Parts: sequence; structure tokens; C-alpha cells
Amino acid sequence: MKQSINFYSFRQAFYDHDRQNNFPNGGLSVLWDYLEPYEEDTGEEIELDVIAFCCDYNQMTFEEVIKAYCLDASECVDLSEQRDLVMDYLNDNTSVVGEVGDDEVIFAGF
Repeated sequence: MKQSINFYSFRQAFYDHDRQNNFPNGGLSVLWDYLEPYEEDTGEEIELDVIAFCCDYNQMTFEEVIKAYCLDASECVDLSEQRDLVMDYLNDNTSVVGEVGDDEVIFAGF
């Protein structure tokens, strides 16, 4: 049995599991805006599994991605160049869900 949900129910599920901090600063909206059309486009129903979403997707600053994946940012002089470096790397290696604010990105873990 499947149940359709809206963004409020989606967000509330993260709070119910005490996982609201996994996707802060508007990250839950970005994740919702990625998953909802994905489900419609593929015709594949997605189960609302908060723990799985927290394991499958990461939200990091560009600087955190650079450090976590040992990217060479020595020639990056500003945030825009860091963003380009990170986005190129992530687009080459995984699925990018979207950007959060000016310096964060959500992507599928790999």
C-alpha cells in the first residue's frame, strides 16, 4: 500500500526520525524538488525511507567536498572557482541533486 505525500509530510518524516539536520539550510526542499520529478519521470514509486535518503545523499559545502575527495583547489582563488571544480568533479562521478544556497551541494553518495 502506497501513500502520496506532500512536502510538509516529507519534511515532517525527517523531524520524526530526528534527521532534520542532515539536509539543513533548505536542503530538504532541494532534495524534494529532485525526488518528486524523478518519481514522475521514471514512473517508479519511491519509498519514504528517511534513513536511506540520509545514507544515499550527502549535503556538503564546496570546501568540505574538496577536502573529503582530496581535490586540488590550489588554483582556486574564490568561491566561484571552488564551485566549478566541485561541480565538475561531482558531475563526472555521481548524480548531483542540486545546490543549496551559495556554497553547498547535495549529491548521491559514491
